[in-house]
Amino acid sequence: QVQLVESGGGLVQAGGSLRLSCAASRLFFGTYMGWFRQPPGKEREFVAAISWTGSITDYEDSVKGRFTISRDNAKLTAYLQMNSLKPEDTAVFYCATQGDPEANSRANYVYWGQGIQVTVSS
Repeated sequence: QVQLVESGGGLVQAGGSLRLSCAASRLFFGTYMGWFRQPPGKEREFVAAISWTGSITDYEDSVKGRFTISRDNAKLTAYLQMNSLKPEDTAVFYCATQGDPEANSRANYVYWGQGIQVTVSS
């Protein structure tokens, strides 16, 4: 079992920045860590993922160039640096990780955090 705890959310004005952190109780070797979000009234969607070594990153198109995902395996922590935030980025953000090192960057996430609110005002 893996517990994930997100932190760093909050209210920010459009154009501002936030850095989300995700602390894990453990990680499975070779697995991705990912960030997802659920905007109000919409389904949860993929945002970004990073491979075990950090050599591979994957971003949803709307956040490319604005968001940066990173991880520190020694600290069992992943980060999401969010710059140039827009009102449409308002959502509950979730951290997730996998149990299968063969999984790809956007699938097979089985461990989830409780979510954290990010609100971007216009």
